[in-house]
Amino acid sequence: MNKLRTFFSNEKYYSFFIPCFAVIMGFLVGVIVMLITGLNPKYIFTALLRAVLGINTAAIGTGKTVFNPRYIGEFFVTVMPLVLTGLSAAFAFRTGLFNIGGEGQLLVGSLCAITTAILGRGLPSFILLPMVVLAGALAGGIWGFIPGMLKARFNVHEVVGTIMLNYTGLYLSNYVLKTLPGSDLVRTAAIPEQASLQSPLLSSLTNGSRLHWGFLIVFAALFSFWFIINKTTFGYELRAVGYNPFASKYAGIKVQRNAALSMGIAGMYSGLAGVLIAVGTFSYGRVLPGFENYGFDGLVVALVGGNTAPGSLFAGLLLGSLHAAQPLMQSNGIPRDISIIIVSAIIIFVAMQNGIKFFLNHLSRSAQ
Repeated sequence: MNKLRTFFSNEKYYSFFIPCFAVIMGFLVGVIVMLITGLNPKYIFTALLRAVLGINTAAIGTGKTVFNPRYIGEFFVTVMPLVLTGLSAAFAFRTGLFNIGGEGQLLVGSLCAITTAILGRGLPSFILLPMVVLAGALAGGIWGFIPGMLKARFNVHEVVGTIMLNYTGLYLSNYVLKTLPGSDLVRTAAIPEQASLQSPLLSSLTNGSRLHWGFLIVFAALFSFWFIINKTTFGYELRAVGYNPFASKYAGIKVQRNAALSMGIAGMYSGLAGVLIAVGTFSYGRVLPGFENYGFDGLVVALVGGNTAPGSLFAGLLLGSLHAAQPLMQSNGIPRDISIIIVSAIIIFVAMQNGIKFFLNHLSRSAQ
């Protein structure tokens, strides 16, 4: 009882407990909705088990294959860009800014990665592949820096700027991709092998999945986020601006400069997500009719993850599991709207964290 009282009275545990509570309640809401509508909730969990761990519970005892590692590989393919767009949104949030432009930054990053790969055909891999990754990251960074600069110089709200640049990025990408050598109205020519992150080794280990070396970029991005925010003077200034921009300005911190740089760095993370999709998941550029919502899902990852690197990783795994399980749920008659309801409920409970803290503090005082 004393340990429970200590837990409820110590706010340092809240950053861990509240997201976990939100996830549990989100799934509970989904189960209740399914029960009300006459659906069997077990299909959510069997689909998640198969999508994440490759275990088909329906095949147990039937003589069919129970374990298929291909699902694991495809699960991580889904998760990687979500983690990166989550880091993008989280980095901006830590500075008190809203990066709603992750989708546009991702598309521009993908565009520049594909363009560099196709035009750099013939270069050796140790030159071309770093060029491709760097081009995508810088393109996303520039696309994020533009609304950051507009915010700093002309006080244009970053939400408006980033939303508008999402559409600009979509149509600009589609136009340029169709003009590249070998392109048609749907896709570009295949990129050279020297520019690809795809791995025959990883694919063979996961029964032909699209798992690629992009996970190394994701780990590097997670480390860079943690290092910048927690171990550098620049990161301290960013956090200070996020807590109180007026006090930070009074203390001599260059608030406007940091806002622009923060949006630029946030854009680089989304740009890297575009790189992974373009030269990792696929080997060509795609002319898209609309957004694929990686950038918008990144906002969910950042919120559930508490705007931290470890939190973004675990939130990306959670959201990725729901995305990966959607086709399996639909094959059992569960509409994809159920997963949307679960994610929406999780967001609502995360947004209610002040009320949850009040309730926990009340429990703590009542237990004394």
